[in-house]
Amino acid sequence: MCDEHTTDFYLTEPPGAERIRPRKPAEARLAVRRAVAERCRAARTPCDADALSDALLVASELTSNAILHGGGVTDFQVDVDGSRVRVSVSDRSERLPVALPRTDPRGRTRHGGNGWPIVCRLSRDIRVSDLPAGGKCITAVVPLVRQAPDPFTYASPGRP
Repeated sequence: MCDEHTTDFYLTEPPGAERIRPRKPAEARLAVRRAVAERCRAARTPCDADALSDALLVASELTSNAILHGGGVTDFQVDVDGSRVRVSVSDRSERLPVALPRTDPRGRTRHGGNGWPIVCRLSRDIRVSDLPAGGKCITAVVPLVRQAPDPFTYASPGRP
């Protein structure tokens, strides 16, 4: 699935320079911020700051999870297409991401474990693919325009 995406983002400029994989979540956020800003400039449209924040958080969480649980980032791609951004992060692990309960079997509060649920909540589409040489690629698609809440499923404070 990661091979389908032809647009790569390089953390160093200009394109064609040595490709750098994010070693820190901040580098992934920078790549997404640059790609979205470039697209907004080219399209001469304003960027939705809240939606951009969602995309930055998804990129940060996927990168953090690859570093902490997947043996490091082996590939990183960001592609802005219309009103969405696609972030793909590959790592060395074949283990699928999971959402853990807030408490362990003894009832003690777990620390951390919020990254994958955040990615799931903010992304419109998520795909996890096995890579031929081992490891996995997680691709998340995040809308760059925030949708208004559905009035039939959202109750404002003080209303049933």
